[in-house]
Amino acid sequence: MLERPLDLDAVQAFVRVAELGSFTRAAEAMGTTQAAVSLRLQRLERRLGCRLVERTPRSVELSARGADFLDHARTLLAAHEQALAALGGARQRLVVGISDHVAGPELPALIARMNAADPQLVVEIRIGSSADLLQRFDRRELDAALVRFHAGRADGEQLAEERFGWFAAPGWRHRPGEPLPIATMAEPCGVRALAGRLLDEAGLSWTEIFVGGGVQTVAAAVMAGIGVAALAPRMLPFGAAEVGPRLGLPALPRLPILLHSRAGSGRPRAALAALSAAFRSVVRD
Repeated sequence: MLERPLDLDAVQAFVRVAELGSFTRAAEAMGTTQAAVSLRLQRLERRLGCRLVERTPRSVELSARGADFLDHARTLLAAHEQALAALGGARQRLVVGISDHVAGPELPALIARMNAADPQLVVEIRIGSSADLLQRFDRRELDAALVRFHAGRADGEQLAEERFGWFAAPGWRHRPGEPLPIATMAEPCGVRALAGRLLDEAGLSWTEIFVGGGVQTVAAAVMAGIGVAALAPRMLPFGAAEVGPRLGLPALPRLPILLHSRAGSGRPRAALAALSAAFRSVVRD
């Protein structure tokens, strides 16, 4: 039987490191420094009398004892949040807009991270185009918006830059002499506008062959062999072929991803910090 209760800040640091696989990202999610997270984890390991995390220069992995403790740590933090909520009255709500070009297949994991950061916070997610979400953010319909860079705006915190390429189905071939068939998102879409402008500037003949209401619809059209699309690699199923160099298509620039937020402090800000750190962990070079 342990004589002293566990330090909840130390337990939270352990859970964040376990979830994000990085002391740096855990510190970002908790709004503190990497040194502080490391110190809290060391304090917890001393208290439990065992090593929870195995550290190497390139990775952070749970030890066998750490893996066993993780679920218990999450249960402890959830019970703490429930106790606070019972005294705090109505649940707080956080409304977040996420661009369809940003959400991607990792969206369930990102939502799970936000929920883990504060199970008692009601998180409402809206998916749309970056332009539409920024308008709604400016009208105060959203507390935060995670979007692609939008020309004419200098606000927002840059979370990452993402590589884009021209993708087609495996084995797809462009018929010589015909305009390049392009699958795109419906307007307004900054990536659609950028892709069209770059093709025009390169003097390439192209035609819009498919318009989708979402990125996953465009990716499905690509994999169906309809044509080529400008997308981030993580948005496509395994096996999609990058055809830009083979077809002589113009290189696509890396596009910034920005967080616009008016959640200045408290539980909503902490949840957004967890979202930001988790997103940086899935958008890699």
